[in-house]
Amino acid sequence: MASRRRSRIAAFQALFEADLGGHPLAAVLGRHLEEAGLDPAGVRFARALAEGVQANREAIDTVIQRHAPAFPLAEMAAVDRNVLRLAVYEVLFDTDRAPLRAAINEAVEIAKGYGSESSGRFVNGVLGAVALEAAERQGSAGQGESGPPEGG
Repeated sequence: MASRRRSRIAAFQALFEADLGGHPLAAVLGRHLEEAGLDPAGVRFARALAEGVQANREAIDTVIQRHAPAFPLAEMAAVDRNVLRLAVYEVLFDTDRAPLRAAINEAVEIAKGYGSESSGRFVNGVLGAVALEAAERQGSAGQGESGPPEGG
C-alpha cells in the first residue's frame, strides 16, 4: 500500500475516533501515527491532513452541507462524514498536496473499505459536486467574472 494512502487512512482513523469518541485529536492522532508505521514523510503528510481538517472544520462542514443538503452532518454516517472532511480539505484547502482526481479516488476507496455498501457512491457524488464548484471558481477567478450564486 502506498505511503500516501496509508497516511490518509491514519488521518481518517484519527479524525473518525476523535469525532465519534469526543477525544482530543492530538492524542488520538499521535497513537494512530505510531501504529501506522509510516516513514517521516508519511507522518508529516498524515499530521498535516488531520490538523488541516481540524483547523478548517467549520468551513469544510459548510461545503459538505451545501453539496449534501438532504444529509445533515449530525445524521450522516461517521465514516462518510470524516472521509468527506478529509477529502474536502485536500480538494479545496490543500490543493498542493495531491491531484484532484487522486484525492477523490483515495477518499472513495477509504469510504468503500470502512463504510457501508453505499458509502463509496455517496462520497463520490458529493466530492464530484465539490470538484465541479472548485473548477468553476478557478475558471471564474481566471476570467475575472463572478461565479454562480451560492444558493442555487
